[in-house]
Amino acid sequence: MIVLNNVHKSYVTGNNSLHVLKGIDLEIGAGEFVSIMGSSGSGKSTLLNILGILDDYDQGDYVLNGRTIRNLNETNAAVLRNELIGFVFQSFNLISFKNARENVALPLYYQKVSRRKRNLIAMEYLDRMGLKEWADHLPSELSGGQKQRVAIARALISNPKVILADEPTGALDTTTSFEVMEILKEVNDQGITVIIVTHEHDIAAMTKKIIRLKDGVIEEVIKNGELKMYREKVMAE
Repeated sequence: MIVLNNVHKSYVTGNNSLHVLKGIDLEIGAGEFVSIMGSSGSGKSTLLNILGILDDYDQGDYVLNGRTIRNLNETNAAVLRNELIGFVFQSFNLISFKNARENVALPLYYQKVSRRKRNLIAMEYLDRMGLKEWADHLPSELSGGQKQRVAIARALISNPKVILADEPTGALDTTTSFEVMEILKEVNDQGITVIIVTHEHDIAAMTKKIIRLKDGVIEEVIKNGELKMYREKVMAE
């Protein structure tokens, strides 16, 4: 599903260059449930932006669903994002003047689906999230957990192959965070690849593989038996 080979990324500001990713080699298979961890400045957000075709890279190769991603114009990048990727953000990124149904239906608007059909489909996804009765409510009338469920429904409505979640529980309390993670686990159980950026160890422990970044390189990949030990350590703390 996702293959990165020797991916580098630098940002230039004035006369200075910041080398953020320093040769990332990574494979994430279809249907995996992965978390990416690292301290501030480790490169995790830059990596997520590259995976989400929101930013290009300087060197190496990125293959997504069998297609090499490089130097796409914004139109082609947007088409691929809409076809393959659903996004979930810490700040929800809901449109404040649109109700929950309209927010969920938005990706189908860009796919030229008729208003009646996209609203019907949006209601199905809101129902799956337990929010059918909140369809006509604006984001300002929803709790944090409800907003994130709306955001997840919006991410799912275009039937993506990958969900990219950037700190999806960062603005939520512990109980609501675990509820959101249970929803993402159910999404993953449907065969969708789910990749989460998080700084929370208990959230990472709920995934099936943890990738730890440090100073722009992959420091460690935790999976299988090591992941079981990691979970036990987190629970003990």
